[in-house]
Amino acid sequence: MAWLTDPLGISFLQRALVGGSLAAVLCAVVGTWVVVRGLAFLGEAVAHGMLPGVAVAALAGWPLLIGAAASAGLMSVGVGVVARRTRLSHDTATGLLFVGMLSLGVVIVSRSRSFATDLTAILFGDVLAIQPAELTVLAVALGLVLLVCLVFHRAFVALAFDRRTATTLGLRPDLANVVMGLLVTAAVVASFQALGSLLVLALLLAPAAAARQWTHRVPSTMALAAAFGVTAVLLGLLLSWHASTAGGASIAGAAVALVAVSVAVRAAVPR
Repeated sequence: MAWLTDPLGISFLQRALVGGSLAAVLCAVVGTWVVVRGLAFLGEAVAHGMLPGVAVAALAGWPLLIGAAASAGLMSVGVGVVARRTRLSHDTATGLLFVGMLSLGVVIVSRSRSFATDLTAILFGDVLAIQPAELTVLAVALGLVLLVCLVFHRAFVALAFDRRTATTLGLRPDLANVVMGLLVTAAVVASFQALGSLLVLALLLAPAAAARQWTHRVPSTMALAAAFGVTAVLLGLLLSWHASTAGGASIAGAAVALVAVSVAVRAAVPR
């Protein structure tokens, strides 16, 4: 068992495992609703929509988390505003803001000749360099997301299956939609420093997709997705250590591989 115990005896890998696991559980909780409601495009748009804020924060010397939160929050709220006040569909509004924010971010980055290293970290993260302060951010974000999901659980369930029923029951579907967008934003922003804006989507989507092969109840899907996510983090870190591969990319690849395995095993198991 030295292949397992030796790497995990190293402090920075222990922090990576804790941080990655916190991000995995956070993304599993939010990702369950993303998969149930078909919001994968919104998750991708928010992840890329962080770039302008992160770029401005990096160039100005501000904490990247502040820039990411401001930009991603603007993206999430903007989608709802544009969709409500125009004749555009939600997907079209998301796509337009996605392209606009990404273009703005690239323009800002292109104005700086010393941004290449920071941009790589933003896009792909560095889970092996995660620090205690980032663990605290992930833990606080996880606690807040769990609390919000608990408070809005009935509204989210009703909205996922029938918007008219949610309205009839007085569950305020418009507010629930906004809150859902903010939850996606919180998960992406809190996790991007570990996995990067491109790879955080793997933890947001893959574990929940794998869990949906086995259960359709929301609480059990969240629990199983969290287990899949933590497993992907462990497998990815071990692969990164033994094969000298990028940590974030290895975790993302392991998460997607778990979906393939889950689909294949579920198809082979009699229903």
